[in-house]
Amino acid sequence: MSSTIWSVDDHLADILAAIRPLDPIELPLQDAQGCVLVEDITVPVALPPFDNSSMDGYAVRVADVQGATEEFPAALVVVGDVAAGGAGGLTVGPGEAARIMTGAPLPRGAEAVVPVEWTDGGAGRGAVTAMVPAGRDPGGASGEVRVHRPAGAGAHVRPRGSDVQAGDLALTRGTVLGPPQIGLLAAIGRGSVRVRPRPRVVVLSTGSELVQPGEALGEGQIYDSNSFALAAAARDAGALSYRVGAVTDDAEILRATIEDQLIRADLLVTTGGVSVGAYDVVKEALATAGEPAGDDAIGEEDRPTGSGVDFRRLAMQPGKPQGFGTIGPDHTPLLALPGNPVSSYVSFELFVRPAIRTLMGRQDVHRPRVRAVLRADAALGSPAGRRQFLRGAYDSGAGTVTPVGGSGSHLVAALAHADCLIVVPEEDTSLEPGAEVEVVLLG
Repeated sequence: MSSTIWSVDDHLADILAAIRPLDPIELPLQDAQGCVLVEDITVPVALPPFDNSSMDGYAVRVADVQGATEEFPAALVVVGDVAAGGAGGLTVGPGEAARIMTGAPLPRGAEAVVPVEWTDGGAGRGAVTAMVPAGRDPGGASGEVRVHRPAGAGAHVRPRGSDVQAGDLALTRGTVLGPPQIGLLAAIGRGSVRVRPRPRVVVLSTGSELVQPGEALGEGQIYDSNSFALAAAARDAGALSYRVGAVTDDAEILRATIEDQLIRADLLVTTGGVSVGAYDVVKEALATAGEPAGDDAIGEEDRPTGSGVDFRRLAMQPGKPQGFGTIGPDHTPLLALPGNPVSSYVSFELFVRPAIRTLMGRQDVHRPRVRAVLRADAALGSPAGRRQFLRGAYDSGAGTVTPVGGSGSHLVAALAHADCLIVVPEEDTSLEPGAEVEVVLLG
């Protein structure tokens, strides 16, 4: 482990300088949610592609319903029905109407749609077959409808291209594809798009004391919470996450596990084993993980730039011990986080989440930050020279933040009830109630 004390900002800058967005691929729409577009998308066909009804009702000519009232309704011959998805072969002539469904194409000759609520619902349908004009197919007639209100041109009609016109720019490069964007792409006929894929993040926890939730605890054992929390955090950041069961404190087993995971990882995250204890084997394992064996092994002195993992001490609390580097033939980025639950989660938010979103090609790689007034019963202490991150509850309406739990790096319950991190700068050893502080929003 290096003797240099790194600042939080320098460590993060070092990580992001080494991370490059993933190469674009073509993905079907159902797999592209959360991905970033790498191309501008133009509209190949107008939306809607034809004039269509926005209501269930009757397609009419404006002149035929002009002046219609409850007392003196306009009586029109119903020449047929137009359903959504229909071919729109009907023509509405003088004195005629066509019953139409929402989304159905407007028949030729029709200029407006009167909602069914403005009519008698075609109560006279079937009683006036003899009124069908010469040349009409009597089989298409549905009787008569009485319209009680007039309608202007274009009433309840969605004109062709009223949403977007052919040739319009639908989505720009850099757009993050959420449900509305996926819907638009489908609406204009795109079955696939070129995007930067969601990175595959493998999360691996270490420690012989770790037991999987649901199993019985033995003496000196604890449940493995870190891998579950970090895998969930990776998904929340936009990644495809893979959680590996806890690995025992054995360098060879850990090394083999890491090497096995390289094939499906764009980013590796380990938790635990990065301090200075006798059983912290992560440093030993990562010294050679993914590198050639035997005569081809790469020594520390001649390791290529960007290869290998550097273990560091940071001027922060919690999360002082950290590791970062690249491993394997593809120089896969790896971040080694401390094992205490709060330390690992805070480290993830500060360092791993920005790395994931950089791999995705996102511009918003960091959590939003705001200023808030500290609400506390007493002054908050902080070690000199370290940037402390305390858990807090943020009240956006009042513009205040309240500490949740203590500063201990094992306090998982307090973390579960926090929605932000309160930042105490390195130069501050105490924060008084009422002080203005920086807050990192987690929700």
